[in-house]
Amino acid sequence: MGQLHFFLFPMMAQGHMIPTLDMAKLIASRGVKATIITTPLNESVFSKAIQRNKHLGIEIDIRLIKFPALENDLPEDCERLDLIPTDAHLPNFFKAAAMMQEPLEQLIQECRPDCLVSDMFLPWTTDTAAKFNIPRIVFHGTNYFALCVGDSMRRNKPFKNVSSDSETFVVPNLPHEIKLTRTEVSPFEQSDEESVMSRVLKEVRESDLKSYGVIFNSFYELEPDYVEHYTKVMGRKSWAIGPLSLCNRDVEDKAERGKKSSIDKHECLDWLDSKKPSSIVYVCFGSVANFTVTQMRELALGLEASGLDFIWAVRTDNEDWLPEGFEERTKEKGLIIRGWAPQVLILDHESVGAFVTHCGWNSTLEGISAGVPMVTWPVFAEQFFNEKLVTQVMRTGSGVGSVQWKRSASEGVEKEAIAKAIKRVMVSEEAEGFRNRARAYKEMARQAIEEGGSSYTGLTTLLADISSYDSLSSDWKKNMYGFHALFLYVFCVLI
Repeated sequence: MGQLHFFLFPMMAQGHMIPTLDMAKLIASRGVKATIITTPLNESVFSKAIQRNKHLGIEIDIRLIKFPALENDLPEDCERLDLIPTDAHLPNFFKAAAMMQEPLEQLIQECRPDCLVSDMFLPWTTDTAAKFNIPRIVFHGTNYFALCVGDSMRRNKPFKNVSSDSETFVVPNLPHEIKLTRTEVSPFEQSDEESVMSRVLKEVRESDLKSYGVIFNSFYELEPDYVEHYTKVMGRKSWAIGPLSLCNRDVEDKAERGKKSSIDKHECLDWLDSKKPSSIVYVCFGSVANFTVTQMRELALGLEASGLDFIWAVRTDNEDWLPEGFEERTKEKGLIIRGWAPQVLILDHESVGAFVTHCGWNSTLEGISAGVPMVTWPVFAEQFFNEKLVTQVMRTGSGVGSVQWKRSASEGVEKEAIAKAIKRVMVSEEAEGFRNRARAYKEMARQAIEEGGSSYTGLTTLLADISSYDSLSSDWKKNMYGFHALFLYVFCVLI
């Protein structure tokens, strides 16, 4: 057979598009043709990296589909999930995404790819792939652990067995004793009433079951018990091929991953170079999590109270969150980046000793890959599950005490708790243990992607599976053509 061709279609959101780009690089580096499907306003997320990789001999194609925002009462430039103004716009956003089905099918008809790797939030792509007899592979963008916890929660509903929101319960039938409270669980999962999000999540689960399998941005050694649980207990086909971010070995790729950095990479590196090893706390909450002004001030005061050096990526242009005199008092100890930070570049620097994170999976895995202990501050989605993986299973981090699942981080985490969690992973008697365990996972991550490693082998298996799927498909078609020929022959003889 000829060169394999993968279509990759991420949900239009920074946290989904960035790992898909990394996946395309990885697949293309194995001699497979990779085509990314996106919308015109999101092309810039991919274009520079695609050009840089072309110079290295890695060819990635990009095809654009119009996003029908205006037809669905969305703002004209609202082509990303993280840009929608309010939750009230979510139904229209998902409706607009579903209207991309016909142009996607026209592209598949034109390009004839061998498989379609598409985002969990594009469940209709399972039916599209089936029309063309190609496998649809799901990309959740999260880990095995979170999906195993979520599956047990839906089946067993352990949150119904406690008498208050603050009482802990154990998630049943898992390899570890994982404890949660009701407030840490999505209201969509707890409610018996149907909502837009509960309908979307139901469609996601149903399309998952009909899909060929699932790609994970993870590696076997990180969560072996949950890879086995997902495969043997839940009965799903999967391939772990991460950490995807480790395909970015060039400084430019690290510095401009997703967007152009708001700070010159040399200025950033010079500042980091001026600090001692493992002395800096890096603070960043991704592209979606929102914090109130009051909570931002509390975080600033907590950083100051820790007495440690820090580098803090802040998305907002609003300066109301700054405590009076904060920047002046911390000018020798802190660097504030207003806008997009070169996160992988920062985390990989030897001066970084801890990462204060919202526990989005991209950020969490980037921290793991860099061997950095974490201060966990989950907000919503599966972030509370990811926190438990870090703090209860891996034991490479400490929580600030965030316990309220909410799309925008509510107030309630005080500066004393923030300073305590930071100091616990940085300078307490436990700090060396956190560092040693984190560094061990870093080494496992690096080995996983090298030739012969678990993730390298995972990608090899995926490519072989798609090749054999195509062969089976071709054999089926040949048999059908043979049957039709025999039928026509018999028909003619009988006549």
